[in-house]
Amino acid sequence: MCGIAGIFHLTTPKPVDPARLERMCEVMAHRGPDGQGTWTAPGVGLGHLRLSIIDVAGSPQPMAATDGRAMLVFNGEIYNFRELREELRGAGATFHTDGDSEVILAAWQRWGPDCLPRLHGMFAFAIYDLDQRTLFLARDRMGVKPLFYAPLSDGSIAFASELKGLTAHPLLRRELDPLAVEDYLAWGYVPDHRSILQGVHKLPAGHSLLLRHGAPLPAPSQWWDVSFADRRAGRAADLEAELLHLLRQAVSSRMVADVPLGAFLSGGVDSSSVVALMAEISGDPVKTCSIGFDVAALDESNYAAQVARQFATDHRARNVSPDDFDHVDTLAGMFDEPFADASALPTWRVCQLARESVTVALSGDGADEAFAGYRRHAFQHGEDRLRAILPQALRGPVFGGLGAIYPKADWAPRPLRAKTTLLSLAASSEAGYARAISVLPPELRDSLYSPEFLRLRGDYRAEQPFEELMRRAPACSGLDRAQYADIKFWLPGDILTKVDRTSMAVSLEAREPLLDHRLVEFAASLPENLRLRRGEGKWLLKKTMQRYLPDNILYRQKQGFVTPIAQWFRGPLAETARSIGSNAALARAGWFDARAISAMAEAHIAGHSDHSRLLWQLVMLDRSLSRLGIAA
Repeated sequence: MCGIAGIFHLTTPKPVDPARLERMCEVMAHRGPDGQGTWTAPGVGLGHLRLSIIDVAGSPQPMAATDGRAMLVFNGEIYNFRELREELRGAGATFHTDGDSEVILAAWQRWGPDCLPRLHGMFAFAIYDLDQRTLFLARDRMGVKPLFYAPLSDGSIAFASELKGLTAHPLLRRELDPLAVEDYLAWGYVPDHRSILQGVHKLPAGHSLLLRHGAPLPAPSQWWDVSFADRRAGRAADLEAELLHLLRQAVSSRMVADVPLGAFLSGGVDSSSVVALMAEISGDPVKTCSIGFDVAALDESNYAAQVARQFATDHRARNVSPDDFDHVDTLAGMFDEPFADASALPTWRVCQLARESVTVALSGDGADEAFAGYRRHAFQHGEDRLRAILPQALRGPVFGGLGAIYPKADWAPRPLRAKTTLLSLAASSEAGYARAISVLPPELRDSLYSPEFLRLRGDYRAEQPFEELMRRAPACSGLDRAQYADIKFWLPGDILTKVDRTSMAVSLEAREPLLDHRLVEFAASLPENLRLRRGEGKWLLKKTMQRYLPDNILYRQKQGFVTPIAQWFRGPLAETARSIGSNAALARAGWFDARAISAMAEAHIAGHSDHSRLLWQLVMLDRSLSRLGIAA
């Protein structure tokens, strides 16, 4: 796992200042504490930070091809590199290292951009081809590894693994994109189709970009997509056997490392499944780690301990106080862009614990998106059945009217919080799911914006690209379209961003076996009732893992990492909440209605309503803009 950066001149091949590359790398030093290097040629420069995982003593970067005709900087891991190396060696390639970086170079020189489907793994890399005078940028299928890029005023393109790598370049303009604020308030993160800074782009997951000297900046090209359009036939028992084979293959391929390796263990279905399969494969005890909370309602550490005992893992656990609010600025620095998923705090904590004993940790991320494991999937499935029965002309006025007058009962038991469901049923399947997955609905966002910001935003709404993604999904049903949007939008924008930044902040490599593309493609082809049955998500996955895990692990209610931000804003962060509406930088910016925010803060502090997610979003937005040096 590493960090990469580079500069490429599209027009005149001007010299690249190595000092600029070094500065771009230095601000990302946490991504690669084991080595740093730069390489320049007319019109191009590449920089690299190394966290040594495979071929620890060899494979320095930037790396030259055997014949010196191509240069590579690479962030990630190629899990099938040994098989590819043998295939390429049979075709005449020669290798001088034992790592995966040299394999990427040889694959590029043999197959060009067509090398990408042959690479199994997580990656973001750049290859400069000296013969073709091109720079090739590529990102893995799921978007596990990030890649930012931006055109600059001197005719160059700069790229880096993190936004802070770009902001270290003196020519990058730091101007806010107001549409990114709209996106952020809707989703709690800035999705991959946008950046908080105007002119900065994120290479989308499963895309590549080929740059040529003397040619304009092209649009990214998609090289991979997942399809829910084709249903796999066969007996459930046969599909179960195939799933188990794919799970074992995904886990075993990610256990290759020349440094200590372990796993996160929360005690939930997904991380427990990964640990169970690791224990089956490994001859040594698996190193596992988990964190617990000293608030009983938030603590799941007893389930993690149960799984650790069952598989005799070398388990390390630590209790942390949920009162980690004093690390808000540290968190903002990790993400650069505003990021309001509060589970980032405990995720960072478990990464810190893991890094004390291992350099690589396997996680359970991805199964919910691929196998329909979220509660919202069951709701979407049920709502679509009702939508199929009742025409929009009836649903719209009836459910829309009821939803408009139904109170937002944050205090009520979950079954009585029907406002969101009613408004969802009044809308299309796409609009309903966008509402279900969003943090703040459009009517609440509109009530917070100032007239000036509404003018800047114009006709754009954050839900528009999400709904369009669902509409054009290769899918058979509403559930398919919802999962497709999760994989293409939510997963890279939220989940994988969270894991990448919090793990790399402590120089830890996180690997996600349940996001092996063969496993995801298999899950997408399953009939709906093998993903979601009688309200039970991940049905086939759980049935497959019954041979390893007890029912109280497989079938208890999903919880996940919880951070008590509602309590924080009624206690130690109460004054912070009040300042957002009165004297914070955001209030001075004029984007929001300060009185509306102040009223919501006071209602939350008094316990009348729960506005904690909104307050957390605004705090993180304020801190992020301050760190980026944007005048608010």
